[in-house]
Amino acid sequence: MDYLQIKGKEKLNGSIKISGAKNAALPLLASTILSKNRISIKNVPNVRDINTLLKLLSNLGSNYTFKNNVLDIDSTAISSTMANYEIVKTMRASILTLGPLLSTYGHCEVSLPGGCAIGQRPIDLHLKALELMGADIEIKQGYVVARAKNGLRGATIIFDKITVTGSENIIMAAALAKGKTRMVNVAKEPEVVQLCEVLQKAGVKMDGIGTDELVINGTDREKLDMKDFSVIPDRIEAGTYLCAGAITNSEITIKSIIPEHLEAIFMKLEEMGFSLEIKEDSVTLKPAKKIRACDIITSEYPGFPTDMQAQFMALMTQAEGVSMVEERLFENRFMHVSELQRMGASIMLRGNSATIQGKIKLYGADVMATDLRASSALILAGLVAEGVTKVHRIYHLDRGYENLEKKFQDIGGDIIRLKE
Repeated sequence: MDYLQIKGKEKLNGSIKISGAKNAALPLLASTILSKNRISIKNVPNVRDINTLLKLLSNLGSNYTFKNNVLDIDSTAISSTMANYEIVKTMRASILTLGPLLSTYGHCEVSLPGGCAIGQRPIDLHLKALELMGADIEIKQGYVVARAKNGLRGATIIFDKITVTGSENIIMAAALAKGKTRMVNVAKEPEVVQLCEVLQKAGVKMDGIGTDELVINGTDREKLDMKDFSVIPDRIEAGTYLCAGAITNSEITIKSIIPEHLEAIFMKLEEMGFSLEIKEDSVTLKPAKKIRACDIITSEYPGFPTDMQAQFMALMTQAEGVSMVEERLFENRFMHVSELQRMGASIMLRGNSATIQGKIKLYGADVMATDLRASSALILAGLVAEGVTKVHRIYHLDRGYENLEKKFQDIGGDIIRLKE
């Protein structure tokens, strides 16, 4: 098993090109089930989650080639509608095949999902919405068995709470449904917006893209003429590298971004004393005279992203004063705290809130990654720690970050990948 070894106290300098967004690419790959033609998709990140979903699509009958971040995929000859447990157990996003398979073929069996242990992410909102659209659903031996013999039909769906994968699943289901689907309390994340835009260009009539209310006129099971496209940049990867520059108080440039997707992150970095030079598709972070404490409350887009909470907590250990983090989306997303404490961090937990005392000297240690974003927080802490930090169980990291150690090495980070 691989681990990362980090030698701290090095200043960073240079620029990093951001990869395509894993969380945008996953639903977009699932949406190819709806297509009647082969599609070329650029800027697809070569990370474990993407390769897992491609393996699942291949098992269903898709054919593809994936080279140099360009994916050519043909899902027109799907021969199976069963997403089996062996693949789905490793990644929750596999549930995104449920909506397109059911709307296209009228039946499917999708294993209940696995993935990161950051808290409950039930799929009941997906299932209730599909039932409103006429599906018969039962849970049988760990599988969601869904049938819609005559296809799905449009309905009014009001999500009890905002759900990103739930929104994406039902958007894809509604694309091939009969009639009009009205969705209320839809997620507004850029990844959801890109899915809508791709489906709209493929011929699906859609109003309200980017708002919390969508109206979709389905094609009544007529497959889509999907166009080639490029995956949007990964705003979480961009935020992670910005935090790397911030925690080491270095000047670095992040390229190939969409700045408006990062506004909540920019605001917090500026609040902490950093200045930002924002251009059309890049941002340069300038060192702070003094890193100031700040408070963060996670919320759905356009609020502060839960996927950046762990990275900012690592940064807060180097800020002057007391910072607070309130996690409102996932109940188990503080599992990195005990590992940061092993490195000397002063963090107190109470319910869904964490209090971080800075500025604290961190020391290298053997630490264990518990989920994808916790992994990156431990790397950030290692960059400023005295001595050597070894981050174990980095298979979590490989799910969502492409060429991470090389990108760090390119800007002066002393990070290498080794075998246990």
